[in-house]
Amino acid sequence: MDPLSSVASLASSYSASNLAADYSMAVTRMAMDDAQELAAQELERMLPPSPYTFDVYA
Repeated sequence: MDPLSSVASLASSYSASNLAADYSMAVTRMAMDDAQELAAQELERMLPPSPYTFDVYA
């Protein structure tokens, strides 16, 4: 194997590993965003309604 093809092979595998890592990070972020939104909805559902009302036109 000549040096040029080994460099090209290394660059290709590096690019593929970067793509896999970026994809994995994006999937993890989407899952975390979904979990955070679900947690906020559950917290909002558990809290009692606020006894205060605000008149924004005053």
